[in-house]
Amino acid sequence: MAASVSSVELNYLVFRYLQESGFTHSAFTLGYEASILKSPIDGNLVPPGALITFVQKGLQYLEMEANLNNSDTDMDEDFSLLQPIDIITKDVDELRRIVQERRRTMRKDRDKEHDREHVGERKRGKDKGRQGRDNNHGKDREVRVPDEIPKAADALGIKEKIAEQNNELTVQSEDNGGSAAAATADEHEPMDITPAANIEFSPSDVTILEGHTSEVCACAWSPVGSLLASGSGDSTARIWSVAEKGSSGPTNAVVLNHYKGRTNEKSKDVTTLDWNGDGTLLATGSYDGQARIWNTNGELKATLSKHKQPIFSLKWNNKGDYLLTGSCDKTAIVWDVKTEECKQQFDLHTGPTLDVDWRNNSSFATSSTDKLIYVWKIGDLIPIKTFAGHKGEVNCVKWDPSGSLLASCSDDVTAKIWSLKQDTFIHDFKEHSKEIYTIRWSPTGPGTDNPNQPLVLASASFDSTVKIWDVELGKLLYNFNAHREPVYSIAFSPTGEYLASGSLDQFLHIWSLKEGKIVKTYPGNGSIFEVCWNKDGDKIAGCFANNTVSELCVTSTRLISEIDSDMVSCVTKHWQ
Repeated sequence: MAASVSSVELNYLVFRYLQESGFTHSAFTLGYEASILKSPIDGNLVPPGALITFVQKGLQYLEMEANLNNSDTDMDEDFSLLQPIDIITKDVDELRRIVQERRRTMRKDRDKEHDREHVGERKRGKDKGRQGRDNNHGKDREVRVPDEIPKAADALGIKEKIAEQNNELTVQSEDNGGSAAAATADEHEPMDITPAANIEFSPSDVTILEGHTSEVCACAWSPVGSLLASGSGDSTARIWSVAEKGSSGPTNAVVLNHYKGRTNEKSKDVTTLDWNGDGTLLATGSYDGQARIWNTNGELKATLSKHKQPIFSLKWNNKGDYLLTGSCDKTAIVWDVKTEECKQQFDLHTGPTLDVDWRNNSSFATSSTDKLIYVWKIGDLIPIKTFAGHKGEVNCVKWDPSGSLLASCSDDVTAKIWSLKQDTFIHDFKEHSKEIYTIRWSPTGPGTDNPNQPLVLASASFDSTVKIWDVELGKLLYNFNAHREPVYSIAFSPTGEYLASGSLDQFLHIWSLKEGKIVKTYPGNGSIFEVCWNKDGDKIAGCFANNTVSELCVTSTRLISEIDSDMVSCVTKHWQ
């Protein structure tokens, strides 16, 4: 039988409310007419404010009833969809309809913001969507786009841009200050955008790898074979055996569970991963502050526990005997893989460690929200170099292939090049207008497999552009501006001829560094958080997030560009 309140009890609650509120005469009148003094209620047992508490609990009950009787209710949602006036003036059935409508509206709004905010939290543990400063440098070069482009505008996300600029698309080749800008621009004459029919990946060249139940934040190809690793917010990593083109066999996956109890434990989100040099071991970093080492069969070989907060960066050294991790606990740790113990912990940063990168087998760099970069050597207690020059959080650090130059990018809207031979930066690139999220060196120049090609640096920003820099001259070579949302990831092909970029606008573009233009594009079904090439350069993987279903897209193609007049035709060739 449901609990109820009698008229005598209610009269007493109102009487006490009037007394406590200072309405003495009203309380006397009600007490006389309702015979309050003759009621069996012991006033000493009634706490102050009892009527207000009673009404509040009633409102909460009605709201919970309206919510819990909804067939589409998510029990994890808070009950804040109804106003007190709604509950007082409407019956339960009408309240349920109000809840349904308001929940649908809230979910639509939440879906729009989910990709930007939620993944930014998983990738870096902080919101990097603040507005940046607007910097406009150099001269724009305008390129005429053909009048009839049936699908290209939609595929490249530039339809509105074309309309605004009277069918002209800006492809910029800018100056970073100095007298060599004009020569640089002339050497890289931009060309027309190819119609989408020629540049969009064919469905037959795309394999969707399904299995994750939350956004996929990280992916990496094994340096040998055709294994692809992915890490997700569903508390798992997966190792996919990607079938070759034309193979009739399925794409198999080994699931690496980072939880012991229920699935989707938020503290177990996989934030980063990296293969060792011979592809026999995969390391993963997680929100629980633990690094784990797995073999290719999915067997957990080691759990490395010392960090007190999430791990956001993790790298093997080339030799494979040490693993380096950076954490929100403001430290970096070098782990001895053989003994599974902490070799040394580095704790000089005063803010979360955002990135780490090996220079060689025994020295490395770390960057932090404290705006500083340290270069460390194993065994030393103090850094061998401190780089102070950024005015914002340093999001990423990367050594060039020779280990002589260090690139960094920051929330201060700049990318910088450093050398151990001096304390100040060599180059300061300022052409981006918002925070720079990541940077990558090309696999070219002395000491690489492509020694005759010049070394360049690519940077990706929340201003939706990707920029290519000549690091010898300190010049901007290309400004790739086809994306319409922040660019989270970039990756060079093994030959250095192409650059892949992935953005929150759901497009994966492949750019020719020789021509400075898009040669292939793939429109995904969710924001893209990482892209990577396999060792042969004939496959690309992209991490996608799409509500609760995440897709990993693998394209099995090799690009062969043939220049014919003002058009670029792209031929897809599969390796046998």
